[in-house]
Amino acid sequence: MTIKSSQTRPLLAHFSSLMSLPSISSTNASLDMSNMPVINYLAEQFTALGFQCEIMPCESSSGEAKANLIATLGSGPGGLVLAGHTDTVPMDPELWSVDPLKMTEQDNRLYGLGSTDMKGFFALILEAVRDIADKPLQQPLIVLATSDEETSMFGARKIAELGRPKARYAIIGEPTGMKPIHAHKGVMMESIRLQGRSGHSSDPSLGINAMEAMHDVIGDLLKFRAELQEKYYNPLFAIDKPTMNLGCIHGGDNPNRICGHCELEFDIRLMPGMEVENMRELIRKRLQPLAQRWQVGFELTPLFPGAPAFHCPVESDLVKTAERLTGHTAGTVAFGTEAPWLQQIGIDTIVLGPGDIDQAHQPDEYLSLDRVKPCVDLLQQFITHYCLEKH
Repeated sequence: MTIKSSQTRPLLAHFSSLMSLPSISSTNASLDMSNMPVINYLAEQFTALGFQCEIMPCESSSGEAKANLIATLGSGPGGLVLAGHTDTVPMDPELWSVDPLKMTEQDNRLYGLGSTDMKGFFALILEAVRDIADKPLQQPLIVLATSDEETSMFGARKIAELGRPKARYAIIGEPTGMKPIHAHKGVMMESIRLQGRSGHSSDPSLGINAMEAMHDVIGDLLKFRAELQEKYYNPLFAIDKPTMNLGCIHGGDNPNRICGHCELEFDIRLMPGMEVENMRELIRKRLQPLAQRWQVGFELTPLFPGAPAFHCPVESDLVKTAERLTGHTAGTVAFGTEAPWLQQIGIDTIVLGPGDIDQAHQPDEYLSLDRVKPCVDLLQQFITHYCLEKH
């Protein structure tokens, strides 16, 4: 299938332009990029459609210029936010069969880095509002484009910090296969570092073995995991309990030296009701006495600030409307999004987008062409319901 209608060529032009503007965010500073070219492009396009555009500078861990965009059409106390992030993950160009920084239309697909996760969604928004922008709105339509979702969530954190935008409902266009999502897990990634004392291995009394102390730490973490799984069972999710993964461990430097230091990195996938800071404090309180018994130094350090779990009640008007318009019952996913931060500022939020998560973060990422028109039509239905009709 090739899109041939002259009415859809602007969509493909926007799609192509967005793919050609690299906006990688990475914890590796040498790979991290500014998202300003994407933000400026979107601001130009939405301004041309009559939106009032505000570019909001955001924090950056690498020093690259980063920003959010809030584009607003109309005014009022309610309204609808269509939201997405402008950054992508890094790429391995040699593993792609097409140029990742160029839209390639073939095999009923639109290929390109960010096509499904999720710069392509902004091209669909532009198409959806093209014929609506000059109609009188009863409530505002807001487009939110954020930075650094793939790494620090600094863009979403900035939104929550400022309490903007103001709206009643929000749809985040992450890849969900056109099915509404009303809940997802959160994630925290932590590092535990124990500092013992090295010495000659022939005499254990000469040192304090940090690796042996870490053995006890791991045992206690596994007990903690079992307690969490007993307390936070949730049948909404396919994996219906919180998980803890002990991801990597490093310690010592030679078999004939007492291990003087050891570091463990792990993650916890949080259920709704589990707060990041609370979990971190619980871990610290149970492990500090153990470290004192071993007489080792103890540090619990977040590898990133953490992303909360998300849950929008199924009774929400937005959930019910999404179910009616899509024909799908709202479900859950295991991956995280920016939804918790929009929810923090009082916006009922769902996740609903045209892509598929199994296309994200891998070579030859694509968006199926047969999702394009249905998604544009669906966005127009949401806009009509929440922005054009009186409530």
